[in-house]
Amino acid sequence: MSEIKKNAWKPKASARERRSWYFYDFGNSAYAAVVLLAVYSAYFKGEVVGGAEGTRLWGIAVGIAMLLVAVTAPILGTIADFAGTKKKILLFYTGMACFFTALLFFVQKGDVVMGLVFFIMAEFAYRSAQVFYNSLLPDIAHLDEMGHISGNGWAIGSLGGIACLAVVLAFIMLFGGNLVIRLSFVFTALFFAASAAPLFIFLKERTEPQKLPKGENYLSLAFKRLGNTFRTVKNHKEFIRFIIAFLIYNDGIMMTMNFAAIIGAVLFGMEQQELIIFMISVQVTSVAGAWGFGKMANKMGGKRSLLISLVLMILTVLTLLVVQSVPMFYAIGAVAGFALTGVQSVSRTLVGQLAPEGKSAEFYGFYSMAGRTSSFIGPTVYGWLAAFLTFRLQDRGIDNLLAEQMGTRYAVLSIVAFLLIGALFLVFAVHDPTRLRRKQEQDAVAVE
Repeated sequence: MSEIKKNAWKPKASARERRSWYFYDFGNSAYAAVVLLAVYSAYFKGEVVGGAEGTRLWGIAVGIAMLLVAVTAPILGTIADFAGTKKKILLFYTGMACFFTALLFFVQKGDVVMGLVFFIMAEFAYRSAQVFYNSLLPDIAHLDEMGHISGNGWAIGSLGGIACLAVVLAFIMLFGGNLVIRLSFVFTALFFAASAAPLFIFLKERTEPQKLPKGENYLSLAFKRLGNTFRTVKNHKEFIRFIIAFLIYNDGIMMTMNFAAIIGAVLFGMEQQELIIFMISVQVTSVAGAWGFGKMANKMGGKRSLLISLVLMILTVLTLLVVQSVPMFYAIGAVAGFALTGVQSVSRTLVGQLAPEGKSAEFYGFYSMAGRTSSFIGPTVYGWLAAFLTFRLQDRGIDNLLAEQMGTRYAVLSIVAFLLIGALFLVFAVHDPTRLRRKQEQDAVAVE
């Protein structure tokens, strides 16, 4: 029986375990909505640093965090698969993310180094936690259910982002001021921690711990297993092809997420309240996108669903070159939210479908490594390009604000480039794993 077929018959998790898994995403997305999308990114760029230099430093900070995850995730993922410690490592990184998110409260105007360090640590922990959270997907879903379950997770997660942003917006509108913005980071940390708790209480990790061979430790074993995976990579060609495509198009996704608030502030002069309302609207359509593309992945296959969401993202980002009004920016954000969660949800599903049995955390570790490595490149390129173009235009005598707006628009083309190249690679190099599995099952029946 093929590995893919065996994977399809793993025991189902209980309804409570699945709800616990979903609820973690509910809190996880609150961090993304407040820190990355709506509040801290704009606060750091505009209040802590100011000007195009804030955009450049934000890109560097995101890149450093991603690079740290790229180095550590495959090693720890391999250890987690062997030792059955996915939940324990997830708990450590979740606590770390909540702790440093709360510490952002102390970052004020001019505290550039503090703002960078606390954010990098929070972002590193948040992204690392996602590796082990994602690796639990095969523990709670059959192969044929992964698209639906993953989509549910993203949809419920988006609702968490909406709920957290709505509370933050209410307090900003009622009280206003810098203090309330900083308190929103403490609230987000508590929201994340409370939402994550059920997973650690109710979800059972199904990976059985293995005994260390004599003379080995977990670190040496991790490097040996990773080395073996690299040597046998020819047996996982479809996974490698997908990872290459993901590595490229994920840059465009992460660039869009990490700079959305900054783009809104620079191009349209949006204030903090407007940015939060904008991100709430994005999160609302994200719910529909995650649910819709999850259903679509089950019906028409992951590859086709992923391509549809990527094409929609490309068209949406291209419109930023010509849009001049805030209402149109809201419309773009709504479409982007729908497509963006489709890309993320279906990508996560494809990894679960392509990973061999017993190596889910390891393969999600490589998935994360590719994503974080690409994310190191993408945001750094965008931040550098936007700042470089702005400074060049200012040197030519163009007004500072107009120069920054023009530099921001031109830099958007780098997002389009990453999305387009990744989509083309996906079209020509990657096969749909659902179809491959069905063919393997048919072949197995024919042999019997």
